[in-house]
Order: sequence, then structure tokens, then C-alpha cells
Amino acid sequence: KGRLTFTLLIVATLLIPSTIILVSLFFVVWSFGIFGSLWGVIIPAAATPTGVFLLRQYMLTIPDELLEAARMDAASEWLIYWRIILPLSLPALSVLAILSVIWRWNDFLWPLIVLISDPEAHTLQIGLTAFSGEFNTDYHYILAMTVVLLIPVTLVFVWLQRFITTGIAT
Repeated sequence: KGRLTFTLLIVATLLIPSTIILVSLFFVVWSFGIFGSLWGVIIPAAATPTGVFLLRQYMLTIPDELLEAARMDAASEWLIYWRIILPLSLPALSVLAILSVIWRWNDFLWPLIVLISDPEAHTLQIGLTAFSGEFNTDYHYILAMTVVLLIPVTLVFVWLQRFITTGIAT
């Protein structure tokens, strides 16, 4: 009951630009006491409406006959989840992992807001701004660091690319 309403609510949050919720998200991070740490950047971005929608749509394609057969074999719901649903949803989880890593790695505004008080904890994207001054911009340093920043995202993509192919084919 209420499954369609909840799904529509999650999809409706995709229509809200992230800059609109920055102030309320800032107060949530502040109240939890994780402002100024990397946890304040990581935790709010852990569950996104895009990820929930992607996983829901993918898990709807899992045949109900598999789940019913497992129930007939007296498997508990947790066992069904761990042994059937989770392995079958590895392609969707890997696509979501790649997208999440790319989105969080390239994020600039949220880490700038959360980590403004601690320059030692700045992310690499914020560190790129150190090469840009008011009167002088060192483009050669910016371009060199951009290439270095692309290496981890490229490695994650190469590591998970076999799941992407399976996920797109499915």
C-alpha cells in the first residue's frame, strides 16, 4: 500500500534542483555535527533519488517466479535478498556505483560549503581553484591536475565496465 505514491514522491524530488535544498541540507549536516569533515560530504550524497529509482526499476525486472520458488524451498526473506536479488542486481548496482563516484568526485559546490572551515580537508576539485587567482590563472597547472583527477574515475570505470555492458544489455 502506498508504493506508487512513494515512488512518485521520489521521482518528483528529481525535479528539484540541488541548489534549492543546500540551506536545509547544511542545517542537517550542522545538527548532526559532521560539518567540516569529509563525512559531511559523503553521507548526504549516499542515497540519491536517481539511485533509488534506478534500482527500483531494475529490481522490478527480476521474475517473481524466482522469489516464489525460493519461498517454496522455505527460504527466509533475507536469504532471498542475499542469495537471489542482490546477485541479480549487481549490474544495476555497479552502474549506480560508477555514476555516484563520478558525481561525487566532480562535485564542487557541496564540498566547498561543508569543508570551508578546514582547508586541510578540501577535496581535489576545490584544490584546483588554488591555481586560479584574481589577476593570473595558471592554466598549465589546472590542465595537468585535471588529467590527474581523471585517473581514479577512469580506473573505477575500467574495473566495473563489464557490469555496465550487462546492465545496458538487460
